[in-house]
Amino acid sequence: MTIKFNYKMKNISLILIFLIISISVNAQKLKKVNFDNNFKKEHQGKSNVEINEVKELLHIMIAITDAGLGNDDMINQSTPYYQELLKHFKPFKDESIIIKFDSLIKANPLNYIFLTGNAISYDFKRNKLIKDKNYIFPAQSVSSHTTIKENPITTYKNELERFAEKSDFRKFYRNSKKYYDEVINDYNTQANIDKQWKWLENNFETKVNNYVIMCSPLIGGLNYTTSYEDNDFTQIFLVVPPISNLENLSDINKIITNTRPIFTEIDHNYIGKPTDKYEKIINEALKTREIWVKTDKYGTKYYPNPKKIFDEYMTWSIYILYIMDYFKDNKAAFDYAYNDINSVMIDRGFIKIKEFNDTLIELRKNNPNNKIEELYPELIEWCKTQ
Repeated sequence: MTIKFNYKMKNISLILIFLIISISVNAQKLKKVNFDNNFKKEHQGKSNVEINEVKELLHIMIAITDAGLGNDDMINQSTPYYQELLKHFKPFKDESIIIKFDSLIKANPLNYIFLTGNAISYDFKRNKLIKDKNYIFPAQSVSSHTTIKENPITTYKNELERFAEKSDFRKFYRNSKKYYDEVINDYNTQANIDKQWKWLENNFETKVNNYVIMCSPLIGGLNYTTSYEDNDFTQIFLVVPPISNLENLSDINKIITNTRPIFTEIDHNYIGKPTDKYEKIINEALKTREIWVKTDKYGTKYYPNPKKIFDEYMTWSIYILYIMDYFKDNKAAFDYAYNDINSVMIDRGFIKIKEFNDTLIELRKNNPNNKIEELYPELIEWCKTQ
């Protein structure tokens, strides 16, 4: 399983993390998912955006902890939805389960992932939580040294049921459905994951069976992707905040702005195999670290080797190729995306991004029918000359 996450939290020494962790599925004795034949048939070739009910309960409960109330990076506090939930749920902030969750988050912020990430392993049936038949124990590990052995939703099942009933959560969730539908519609119209998925599979050998965008209006700076594999079926699972509705942008630039964070999450699932294939020569080509990253930029230390640096360059540069294809007759749209990518990456310390982009664009123009994997050797040769 591969998890990619980034988050920015107050009162934590980590200002920004981009961390990719690979964990052997065989090393995990506890089953994460169960993709039976009915599940495969129902989800093959499909993508969906969802605001899951039990997961939203967990987001709301964390939002009213002292840790959540004091952290507008972890919790998106800028929406009318947030104000509504405070009005409804803040009177319950002294419930014992909220105090317990507060202590868990303060002890280790990664408990945010373990609590919300495992919420999909249960479903509501009236006022009771019943085990989901497909998601068994999905969020078990965020790093080799941060692993849990027991599903926290199972641990706190009774307390969750009592809190949901006492706070009338299910009524709040039903009453919020119109807003949830708007959030989902924004993703479908402005991010259009199906279009990205089709483009990536046309340009890489890797194939994915199913995509899920698991959203919450309360997700702030923490978002991640993970993949689940079972019964010859691969699902990519994205945990992301709502689309940004930036009034000062044109409709096309809104689409570009909102597509980028999704695309640069999911394309990690495609660049991994060719990068692994060429790892040895990538390590040689990018061995002089100071050429590729500004080493005094804080976040660059989370890309400790040439392979990870190359992957991050590719992740963002491939997005430029996607924009080239879908906005090929719109120079203004291309320039907006190109300048945005260069600006963001340079600010993050990836100082060769413009040259890297220009080289990859030129290779693409010269080899328009090649898959992107086939451009790797020439691109890596260029890297060697820098």
